[in-house]
Amino acid sequence: MGRVYVFVNQKGGVGKTTSAISLGAYLAEEGKSVLLVDFDSQANLSSGVGAAAVKPGVYELISGTASIEEVIRPTETPNLSVIPASIDLSGAAVELIEQDDRDYFLKKALAPVRNSYDFILIDCPPSLGVLTINGLVSADAVLIPMQCEYFALEGLTLLLQTIKRIQKRLNPGLEIGGLFFTMYDSRTRLAQEVVSQVSAYFKQKVFTTIVPRNVRLSEAPSHGQPISRYDPQSSGGKAYKSLAEEVIRRSKLGVSGEGVNRGA
Repeated sequence: MGRVYVFVNQKGGVGKTTSAISLGAYLAEEGKSVLLVDFDSQANLSSGVGAAAVKPGVYELISGTASIEEVIRPTETPNLSVIPASIDLSGAAVELIEQDDRDYFLKKALAPVRNSYDFILIDCPPSLGVLTINGLVSADAVLIPMQCEYFALEGLTLLLQTIKRIQKRLNPGLEIGGLFFTMYDSRTRLAQEVVSQVSAYFKQKVFTTIVPRNVRLSEAPSHGQPISRYDPQSSGGKAYKSLAEEVIRRSKLGVSGEGVNRGA
């Protein structure tokens, strides 16, 4: 059975989309079949793997005007496919509010291919609205990228509250798959303090790999390539390769993290 992870952080600019692309690409390079789902109307994930403005995409999928087979696109990375997004998805948030089953649209749409992939990675918008809730309801576990700064700690509290509500009402099996740090600068005391505080609180849920600040990670999307193809020898590339290996190891050992209410 495949594993569905959703990348969530309501704070923008934390490396969420970069992490989804990079992790997905390295999982694919490890021989895993991976499906990326761009569930953000900004469609940055889509452009980051060379699938910008490709239709039909995820909006057509959840609106019922296209089948799951019609919207899955291959990428230049073997074993890595994507369901692209477009600006049309911005209207879905309004449309879904009117529906009785608005929180389950993505889960139902992905059901036919749920077990066709080793990993399905969902990239959500930087908010805790209906699209992100759909992502959380669809997933087995949440992956939380955290920038090493003070406001990231504040946002984490709100995110955990949202996850608790989802567990209680909509997806009782949802787990915290893990937290990992991005844009880390070892020269700053604040970065070190954030890592120390979060690691002490979440313990085994924190990934060992820390992703450093790296200009090559910022450049890769403009070339429509994941870092694994653009510059795998960069510090960012090496970090995400290590993170992928951790994800695989945890999924095999069944240590993907416990629910928010259990040991958090």
